[in-house]
Amino acid sequence: MPTDVTPSPRLLQSRMPYLYGLILALSTLLVIAPAPAEAHAAGDLSLKSFAVLVVDQDTGEALISKNADVVVPIASLTKLMTALVVLDAHQPMDEVIEIGNDDLDREKHTRSRLVVGTRLSRSDMLLLALMSSENRAAMALSRSYPGGRAAFITKMNAKARALGMNSSHFADPAGLSSETTSTARDLLRLVNAADAQPVIRDDSTQTDGTVLVRRHQMTFVNTNRMVRNNRDWDIELQKTGFTNEAGRCLVMRATTLNHTLSMVFLNSVGTLTRFADAKRVREHLEQHAPKQIQRATTVATSLKGTS
Repeated sequence: MPTDVTPSPRLLQSRMPYLYGLILALSTLLVIAPAPAEAHAAGDLSLKSFAVLVVDQDTGEALISKNADVVVPIASLTKLMTALVVLDAHQPMDEVIEIGNDDLDREKHTRSRLVVGTRLSRSDMLLLALMSSENRAAMALSRSYPGGRAAFITKMNAKARALGMNSSHFADPAGLSSETTSTARDLLRLVNAADAQPVIRDDSTQTDGTVLVRRHQMTFVNTNRMVRNNRDWDIELQKTGFTNEAGRCLVMRATTLNHTLSMVFLNSVGTLTRFADAKRVREHLEQHAPKQIQRATTVATSLKGTS
Protein backbone atom coordinates (compact mmCIF):
# COMPACT_ATOMS: atom_id res chain seq x y z
CA MET A 1 0.00 0.00 0.00
CA PRO A 2 1.50 3.39 -0.89
CA THR A 3 2.39 5.58 2.08
CA ASP A 4 3.75 8.71 0.35
CA VAL A 5 0.57 10.75 -0.13
CA THR A 6 1.84 14.12 1.15
CA PRO A 7 0.34 16.86 -1.06
CA SER A 8 2.58 19.36 -2.87
CA PRO A 9 2.86 22.94 -1.52
CA ARG A 10 1.17 24.30 -4.66
CA LEU A 11 -1.85 22.09 -4.05
CA LEU A 12 -2.07 23.09 -0.41
CA GLN A 13 -1.99 26.77 -1.26
CA SER A 14 -4.92 26.39 -3.62
CA ARG A 15 -7.18 24.53 -1.18
CA MET A 16 -9.19 25.52 1.85
CA PRO A 17 -7.66 24.76 5.25
CA TYR A 18 -10.25 22.11 6.02
CA LEU A 19 -9.26 20.21 2.87
CA TYR A 20 -5.65 20.33 4.00
CA GLY A 21 -6.76 18.74 7.26
CA LEU A 22 -8.62 15.99 5.43
CA ILE A 23 -5.60 15.19 3.28
CA LEU A 24 -3.38 15.00 6.32
CA ALA A 25 -5.91 12.68 7.96
CA LEU A 26 -5.88 10.44 4.93
CA SER A 27 -2.07 10.45 4.93
CA THR A 28 -2.02 9.44 8.58
CA LEU A 29 -4.53 6.68 7.98
CA LEU A 30 -2.49 5.19 5.16
CA VAL A 31 0.73 5.37 7.12
CA ILE A 32 -0.59 3.75 10.28
CA ALA A 33 -2.93 1.26 8.61
CA PRO A 34 -1.72 -2.32 9.12
CA ALA A 35 0.53 -3.25 6.21
CA PRO A 36 1.35 -6.67 4.76
CA ALA A 37 4.52 -6.77 6.82
CA GLU A 38 6.59 -9.19 8.85
CA ALA A 39 5.22 -7.66 12.07
CA HIS A 40 1.75 -9.09 11.51
CA ALA A 41 2.99 -12.57 10.76
CA ALA A 42 5.67 -12.81 13.40
CA GLY A 43 4.22 -10.51 16.03
CA ASP A 44 0.54 -9.72 16.36
CA LEU A 45 -0.66 -12.97 14.80
CA SER A 46 2.06 -15.25 16.19
CA LEU A 47 2.00 -17.41 13.07
CA LYS A 48 4.13 -20.50 13.53
CA SER A 49 4.82 -21.38 9.89
CA PHE A 50 8.28 -20.39 8.64
CA ALA A 51 6.96 -18.77 5.44
CA VAL A 52 3.51 -17.21 5.04
CA LEU A 53 1.68 -15.25 2.38
CA VAL A 54 -1.98 -14.28 2.68
CA VAL A 55 -3.62 -12.26 -0.09
CA ASP A 56 -7.14 -10.84 -0.26
CA GLN A 57 -8.27 -11.95 -3.71
CA ASP A 58 -11.01 -9.32 -3.86
CA THR A 59 -8.57 -6.41 -3.56
CA GLY A 60 -5.24 -7.98 -4.52
CA GLU A 61 -3.78 -6.75 -1.23
CA ALA A 62 -1.16 -8.83 0.55
CA LEU A 63 -2.48 -8.93 4.10
CA ILE A 64 0.35 -10.93 5.66
CA SER A 65 3.84 -11.68 4.43
CA LYS A 66 6.56 -13.59 6.23
CA ASN A 67 9.65 -14.96 4.49
CA ALA A 68 7.58 -14.96 1.30
CA ASP A 69 10.62 -14.96 -1.00
CA VAL A 70 12.73 -17.57 0.78
CA VAL A 71 13.29 -20.71 -1.31
CA VAL A 72 12.30 -23.89 0.56
CA PRO A 73 11.24 -27.48 -0.26
CA ILE A 74 7.49 -27.70 -0.89
CA ALA A 75 6.69 -31.43 -0.58
CA SER A 76 3.34 -32.46 -2.06
CA LEU A 77 2.28 -28.94 -2.95
CA THR A 78 4.18 -30.00 -6.06
CA LYS A 79 1.17 -32.03 -7.12
CA LEU A 80 -0.70 -28.88 -8.13
CA MET A 81 1.94 -28.36 -10.83
CA THR A 82 1.71 -32.06 -11.70
CA ALA A 83 -2.02 -31.65 -12.21
CA LEU A 84 -1.53 -28.62 -14.46
CA VAL A 85 0.94 -30.49 -16.69
CA VAL A 86 -1.37 -33.51 -16.89
CA LEU A 87 -4.31 -31.35 -17.96
CA ASP A 88 -2.22 -29.37 -20.44
CA ALA A 89 -1.33 -32.61 -22.24
CA HIS A 90 -5.01 -33.30 -23.06
CA GLN A 91 -4.54 -37.06 -22.80
CA PRO A 92 -7.72 -39.15 -22.42
CA MET A 93 -8.82 -38.95 -18.80
CA ASP A 94 -10.54 -42.33 -19.02
CA GLU A 95 -7.34 -44.07 -20.19
CA VAL A 96 -6.27 -46.76 -17.71
CA ILE A 97 -2.84 -46.42 -16.11
CA GLU A 98 -1.13 -49.19 -14.15
CA ILE A 99 1.07 -48.64 -11.09
CA GLY A 100 4.52 -50.09 -11.87
CA ASN A 101 7.79 -50.66 -10.06
CA ASP A 102 9.10 -47.36 -11.45
CA ASP A 103 6.39 -45.55 -9.48
CA LEU A 104 7.63 -46.73 -6.06
CA ASP A 105 9.27 -44.21 -3.74
CA ARG A 106 12.91 -45.26 -3.57
CA GLU A 107 14.04 -42.02 -1.94
CA LYS A 108 11.98 -41.79 1.25
CA HIS A 109 10.30 -45.21 1.04
CA THR A 110 6.83 -43.84 1.73
CA ARG A 111 3.99 -46.32 1.77
CA SER A 112 0.94 -46.39 -0.47
CA ARG A 113 -2.31 -48.31 -0.73
CA LEU A 114 -1.83 -48.40 -4.49
CA VAL A 115 0.11 -51.64 -4.84
CA VAL A 116 2.06 -52.50 -7.97
CA GLY A 117 -0.40 -53.72 -10.58
CA THR A 118 -3.21 -51.36 -9.53
CA ARG A 119 -5.04 -50.15 -12.63
CA LEU A 120 -6.98 -46.89 -12.50
CA SER A 121 -8.12 -44.28 -14.98
CA ARG A 122 -6.03 -41.17 -15.43
CA SER A 123 -8.95 -39.26 -13.90
CA ASP A 124 -8.90 -41.41 -10.73
CA MET A 125 -5.11 -41.17 -10.49
CA LEU A 126 -5.36 -37.39 -10.59
CA LEU A 127 -8.09 -37.40 -7.94
CA LEU A 128 -5.99 -39.50 -5.57
CA ALA A 129 -2.90 -37.39 -6.18
CA LEU A 130 -4.75 -34.17 -5.32
CA MET A 131 -7.22 -35.32 -2.67
CA SER A 132 -5.20 -37.96 -0.82
CA SER A 133 -1.72 -36.91 -1.95
CA GLU A 134 -0.96 -40.39 -3.30
CA ASN A 135 2.66 -40.32 -4.42
CA ARG A 136 2.41 -43.38 -6.64
CA ALA A 137 -0.55 -41.86 -8.47
CA ALA A 138 1.51 -38.74 -9.23
CA MET A 139 4.45 -40.85 -10.35
CA ALA A 140 2.27 -42.98 -12.63
CA LEU A 141 0.75 -39.86 -14.19
CA SER A 142 4.20 -38.54 -15.02
CA ARG A 143 5.40 -41.87 -16.42
CA SER A 144 2.41 -42.07 -18.80
CA TYR A 145 3.14 -38.60 -20.18
CA PRO A 146 4.36 -38.37 -23.80
CA GLY A 147 8.12 -38.79 -23.57
CA GLY A 148 7.95 -40.28 -20.07
CA ARG A 149 8.82 -38.85 -16.67
CA ALA A 150 11.88 -36.91 -17.80
CA ALA A 151 9.81 -35.02 -20.36
CA PHE A 152 7.13 -34.46 -17.73
CA ILE A 153 9.57 -32.85 -15.28
CA THR A 154 10.98 -30.68 -18.07
CA LYS A 155 7.46 -29.52 -18.78
CA MET A 156 6.86 -28.78 -15.08
CA ASN A 157 9.79 -26.39 -15.05
CA ALA A 158 8.77 -24.81 -18.35
CA LYS A 159 5.28 -24.28 -16.94
CA ALA A 160 6.79 -22.67 -13.84
CA ARG A 161 8.72 -20.20 -16.00
CA ALA A 162 5.57 -19.43 -18.01
CA LEU A 163 3.71 -18.66 -14.78
CA GLY A 164 6.47 -16.37 -13.56
CA MET A 165 7.60 -18.81 -10.86
CA ASN A 166 11.21 -17.80 -11.37
CA SER A 167 12.40 -18.93 -7.94
CA SER A 168 10.98 -22.45 -8.30
CA HIS A 169 12.50 -25.74 -9.39
CA PHE A 170 10.79 -29.10 -9.86
CA ALA A 171 12.83 -32.29 -9.62
CA ASP A 172 10.00 -34.80 -9.33
CA PRO A 173 6.19 -34.96 -9.77
CA ALA A 174 5.33 -35.95 -6.19
CA GLY A 175 7.38 -33.50 -4.15
CA LEU A 176 9.44 -36.20 -2.45
CA SER A 177 12.74 -34.69 -3.51
CA SER A 178 14.22 -31.94 -1.35
CA GLU A 179 15.39 -30.39 -4.63
CA THR A 180 11.79 -29.56 -5.52
CA THR A 181 11.64 -26.04 -4.14
CA SER A 182 9.71 -22.79 -4.38
CA THR A 183 8.70 -19.68 -2.44
CA ALA A 184 5.42 -18.62 -0.92
CA ARG A 185 5.13 -15.86 -3.53
CA ASP A 186 5.73 -18.28 -6.41
CA LEU A 187 3.21 -20.71 -4.96
CA LEU A 188 0.58 -17.99 -5.00
CA ARG A 189 1.08 -17.89 -8.78
CA LEU A 190 0.65 -21.67 -8.87
CA VAL A 191 -2.57 -21.41 -6.87
CA ASN A 192 -3.89 -18.81 -9.31
CA ALA A 193 -3.20 -21.10 -12.27
CA ALA A 194 -4.64 -24.17 -10.55
CA ASP A 195 -7.77 -22.28 -9.52
CA ALA A 196 -8.54 -21.68 -13.21
CA GLN A 197 -8.95 -25.46 -13.66
CA PRO A 198 -12.33 -26.81 -12.45
CA VAL A 199 -10.93 -30.36 -12.27
CA ILE A 200 -8.21 -29.29 -9.83
CA ARG A 201 -10.67 -27.31 -7.73
CA ASP A 202 -13.09 -30.24 -7.54
CA ASP A 203 -10.51 -32.98 -6.94
CA SER A 204 -8.54 -31.10 -4.30
CA THR A 205 -11.65 -30.27 -2.24
CA GLN A 206 -13.46 -33.60 -2.46
CA THR A 207 -13.84 -34.96 1.07
CA ASP A 208 -13.43 -38.61 0.09
CA GLY A 209 -13.69 -40.99 -2.83
CA THR A 210 -14.01 -44.70 -3.49
CA VAL A 211 -12.09 -46.45 -6.25
CA LEU A 212 -11.74 -50.09 -7.28
CA VAL A 213 -8.25 -51.31 -6.43
CA ARG A 214 -7.58 -54.87 -7.61
CA ARG A 215 -11.24 -55.91 -7.24
CA HIS A 216 -11.63 -54.25 -3.84
CA GLN A 217 -13.47 -51.00 -3.16
CA MET A 218 -11.16 -48.64 -1.30
CA THR A 219 -12.12 -45.31 0.22
CA PHE A 220 -9.57 -42.51 0.28
CA VAL A 221 -10.02 -39.29 2.26
CA ASN A 222 -8.79 -35.74 1.89
CA THR A 223 -5.50 -34.98 3.63
CA ASN A 224 -6.81 -31.55 4.65
CA ARG A 225 -8.79 -31.81 7.89
CA MET A 226 -10.34 -28.40 7.17
CA VAL A 227 -12.03 -29.80 4.08
CA ARG A 228 -13.43 -32.70 6.08
CA ASN A 229 -14.77 -30.95 9.16
CA ASN A 230 -14.26 -27.18 9.22
CA ARG A 231 -17.34 -24.97 8.98
CA ASP A 232 -15.65 -21.57 9.03
CA TRP A 233 -14.23 -21.76 5.52
CA ASP A 234 -15.73 -22.21 2.06
CA ILE A 235 -12.70 -23.92 0.51
CA GLU A 236 -12.36 -23.54 -3.24
CA LEU A 237 -8.94 -25.15 -3.73
CA GLN A 238 -6.30 -26.63 -1.45
CA LYS A 239 -3.25 -28.86 -1.19
CA THR A 240 -1.29 -30.15 1.76
CA GLY A 241 2.27 -31.44 1.88
CA PHE A 242 4.82 -32.96 4.22
CA THR A 243 8.40 -34.18 4.19
CA ASN A 244 11.01 -33.91 6.90
CA GLU A 245 12.83 -31.25 4.87
CA ALA A 246 9.72 -29.22 3.96
CA GLY A 247 7.82 -29.56 7.21
CA ARG A 248 4.03 -29.32 7.12
CA CYS A 249 2.77 -27.19 4.22
CA LEU A 250 -0.59 -25.88 3.07
CA VAL A 251 -1.91 -23.77 0.22
CA MET A 252 -5.55 -22.85 0.13
CA ARG A 253 -8.01 -20.52 -1.55
CA ALA A 254 -11.09 -20.06 0.57
CA THR A 255 -13.78 -17.60 1.58
CA THR A 256 -14.35 -16.61 5.19
CA LEU A 257 -15.99 -13.54 6.74
CA ASN A 258 -16.85 -12.42 3.18
CA HIS A 259 -13.15 -12.34 2.24
CA THR A 260 -11.76 -14.63 -0.45
CA LEU A 261 -8.20 -15.37 0.61
CA SER A 262 -5.26 -17.14 -0.97
CA MET A 263 -3.03 -18.54 1.76
CA VAL A 264 0.37 -20.19 1.72
CA PHE A 265 1.89 -21.74 4.85
CA LEU A 266 5.30 -23.40 4.52
CA ASN A 267 7.45 -25.38 6.92
CA SER A 268 5.07 -25.57 9.87
CA VAL A 269 6.24 -27.61 12.84
CA GLY A 270 3.57 -29.91 14.22
CA THR A 271 0.70 -31.72 12.57
CA LEU A 272 -1.92 -29.03 13.24
CA THR A 273 0.18 -25.86 13.09
CA ARG A 274 -0.65 -24.90 9.50
CA PHE A 275 -4.37 -25.26 10.19
CA ALA A 276 -4.02 -23.30 13.42
CA ASP A 277 -2.25 -20.55 11.46
CA ALA A 278 -5.22 -20.37 9.09
CA LYS A 279 -7.49 -20.05 12.12
CA ARG A 280 -5.32 -17.22 13.48
CA VAL A 281 -5.64 -15.40 10.14
CA ARG A 282 -9.42 -15.70 10.35
CA GLU A 283 -9.46 -14.40 13.93
CA HIS A 284 -7.32 -11.45 12.86
CA LEU A 285 -9.79 -10.60 10.08
CA GLU A 286 -12.71 -10.95 12.47
CA GLN A 287 -11.13 -8.47 14.90
CA HIS A 288 -9.56 -5.94 12.55
CA ALA A 289 -11.02 -6.05 9.03
CA PRO A 290 -14.39 -4.43 9.84
CA LYS A 291 -12.64 -1.48 11.54
CA GLN A 292 -10.23 -1.02 8.64
CA ILE A 293 -13.05 -1.03 6.10
CA GLN A 294 -15.15 1.39 8.16
CA ARG A 295 -12.23 3.85 8.59
CA ALA A 296 -11.36 3.78 4.89
CA THR A 297 -14.99 4.30 3.90
CA THR A 298 -15.40 7.24 6.26
CA VAL A 299 -12.36 9.06 4.87
CA ALA A 300 -13.36 8.36 1.28
CA THR A 301 -16.84 9.76 1.90
CA SER A 302 -15.40 12.92 3.51
CA LEU A 303 -13.08 13.56 0.57
CA LYS A 304 -15.92 13.04 -1.90
CA GLY A 305 -17.90 15.76 -0.15
CA THR A 306 -15.12 18.29 -0.75
CA SER A 307 -14.78 17.78 -4.48
